Amino acid sequence: MHWTGFAARGLAGTILSLSLVSAVATAAAQDSTNKQDAATTSQKGGDEWWRHAVIYEIYPRSFQDSNGDGVGDIKGITSRLDYLKDLGIDAIWITPMYPSPGVDYGYDISDYTAIDPEYGTLEDFDNLVAEAKKRGIRILMDYVINHTSDQHPWFLESRSSRDNPKRDWYVWKDGKGETATDKGQPPNNWQSWFGHSAWQWDEKTRQYYYHYFYVQQPDLNWRNPEVHKAMDGVLDFWMQRGVAGFRIDAVSRLFEDPQWRDDPYLPGINVYGDRNIKHLYTDDLPEVHDILKEVRSVVDKYPGDPVLVTEADEPNIEALAKMYGNGDEVQLPMDFQIADVNELNAARFRKLFNEVENNSAHGQPEYFFSNHDQPRQWDRYGDGRHNDQIAKLMAVLELTTRGTPQMYYGEELGMRTTDPARIEDVHDPIGKLGWPKEKGRDGERTPMQWDATAHAGFTTGTKAWLPIPPSAKQYNVKTETKDPNSILNTYKTLLNLRKTNVALRDGEQITINEDDPNFFAFVRKSGDDAVVVVLNMSGQERSIRLDAAKHGVHGLPLQYLYVSDCCKQEDPYVLRFQPYGALVARLVPLERLRMQQK
Repeated sequence: MHWTGFAARGLAGTILSLSLVSAVATAAAQDSTNKQDAATTSQKGGDEWWRHAVIYEIYPRSFQDSNGDGVGDIKGITSRLDYLKDLGIDAIWITPMYPSPGVDYGYDISDYTAIDPEYGTLEDFDNLVAEAKKRGIRILMDYVINHTSDQHPWFLESRSSRDNPKRDWYVWKDGKGETATDKGQPPNNWQSWFGHSAWQWDEKTRQYYYHYFYVQQPDLNWRNPEVHKAMDGVLDFWMQRGVAGFRIDAVSRLFEDPQWRDDPYLPGINVYGDRNIKHLYTDDLPEVHDILKEVRSVVDKYPGDPVLVTEADEPNIEALAKMYGNGDEVQLPMDFQIADVNELNAARFRKLFNEVENNSAHGQPEYFFSNHDQPRQWDRYGDGRHNDQIAKLMAVLELTTRGTPQMYYGEELGMRTTDPARIEDVHDPIGKLGWPKEKGRDGERTPMQWDATAHAGFTTGTKAWLPIPPSAKQYNVKTETKDPNSILNTYKTLLNLRKTNVALRDGEQITINEDDPNFFAFVRKSGDDAVVVVLNMSGQERSIRLDAAKHGVHGLPLQYLYVSDCCKQEDPYVLRFQPYGALVARLVPLERLRMQQK
């Protein structure tokens, strides 16, 4: 390999041909030193916990059922905290557990300051926070800021009459051509994200209300100061119960064009049969940033470096960078650009990682590859033959890059998307509306797979709320724990490395081999500590001649910290990888190596 100062070919050949067992033993000894170094680093000023955390998303209906009713709950999550601690995550983001009619499975909230009885009680929640804290795990809540349920008391009041004090808490408008006997047409052509018009006629008060999402999810009017006060109070309520921050839902949709202009149409028809449309006048209006500053000011009143994560599916990194503000808005806007590459393409990943690494706000990146709204990465990136190997490669990509990774429950097992086979089996409303082109999001929300029993250890009841995939017989916690080469143990290894290796924890990220069409390779470097990460994103056996010297990175790939289908040494400068092979290796400067050998 081509590292400046690498003069002794024979010595290097000896080093690189160390057995994996010996290398891992050496790495383990070094890790002990690294743990001390990392602990020292974490005491430095400005070293907020979220900069080094791994966030784990839990869909509460599907994680663990504690009472046999087939639906996951808070006590179930609490019962699995030891698993999460052993896995190595630092914080849990739990999707909504508030009282809800369940049209959008929690994202239609009827009470922001309570727990849905289906999931438990506030006392159960307080116990979860306390037990998680004992294990060094923080809890993040989902802050659904754009809309409520149409059954929320606020909306029931707003809908009761045109002169109700809460009428202006939501977005109401007269229709076009409305008469005393005819509702006319919707105010404009704005569309719901889930199909058809975003305006719903209300016969009682004879106006339309606006809903970016489902009809049952009317949008709050953030131009009303009373809405600000009420929603700031929601933040205070949960911060006072010990949460560590919030993931803010649908943040870019908070405001609408005050001139009510029609959105421009685009070519084609969507899965709901509507003309495609560009959401020009309902997305990313400038006022969004005022709200983010306000939310940040509320949570910053509390100790412990609370964090804000945003669902910010921005069209490019430049737009994403605006979410950081001047360090006074969001710490971790979710990077959908990287999440939605949806193919193993070294050039695209390299470009996007370089862009976010050099974002204009100098903000901390936040990465993920699966969540409750998108098919699981095992399927999206798998080729049908090497899916497990690709899952391990994606784990390396997620957990060794600089930033804050966000996992989705079960990705560490290789859980796959299991779509319903019949429309009769669909729970998600968008699946019912768009079937068969749109099958909904049930497939990525199936229960966590704990063991190979009939209900995968998820419930003791007779039926889980969603079916257990047949793959649970092989891909489950109990089975994979016993297999040292499993996807689960790959995640555990990488999560431990991320915590204990100084370069992976604190280091900058430097892309190398910039023109290679098959390999995505980079170095994480902190002081004299450096780690090289190499990912073969092709389905063929390939070789790479690593080139980091021009970036000022010097050393030998001595200690193999993690290897998967790698590495055959073709000569002292070149490594050969199997399809989708991955390598994480610590680089040791030649001078340090010579001192160790004396």
